[in-house]
Amino acid sequence: MRIACIRSTMLCLLLASGSALAQSAPAEALPEWDKLSAQQREALLAPVRERWNSEPGQRARMLEHAQRWRSMTPEQRGQARKGMRRFEGMDPQQRQDARALFGRMQQMPPEQRQQLREQWKGMTPEQRRAWVQQNPLKAMPENAPAR
Repeated sequence: MRIACIRSTMLCLLLASGSALAQSAPAEALPEWDKLSAQQREALLAPVRERWNSEPGQRARMLEHAQRWRSMTPEQRGQARKGMRRFEGMDPQQRQDARALFGRMQQMPPEQRQQLREQWKGMTPEQRRAWVQQNPLKAMPENAPAR
């Protein structure tokens, strides 16, 4: 769930930055952060500031996600973006299945995760639904936003 939140936060930042900066200059001509105008920086940071101010209960989680994002390698960031795009393209049932699978895998050692991944790939949609029913998602904490 944390990775999904990180991905969605970063996706929002990327979308906001892309649309804000695309209006002012073509992508190849964009400077490094230190050379952005105050207006360009503000356009990039405004969505984060608004979310930070409107969701005080989520500030620690947002900060943790930002720190984890910075610690990722470019390859890991690419994988995170790819996973977020896949998740966004899923229908509600597929999302529920993915959440249940992810939640269960978080509790497993790497060897068991790989085994479950292989098992999951071989399952039919009906078998997956049965697995999700046998391994329901635990209730989210009250302060966690619904995603």
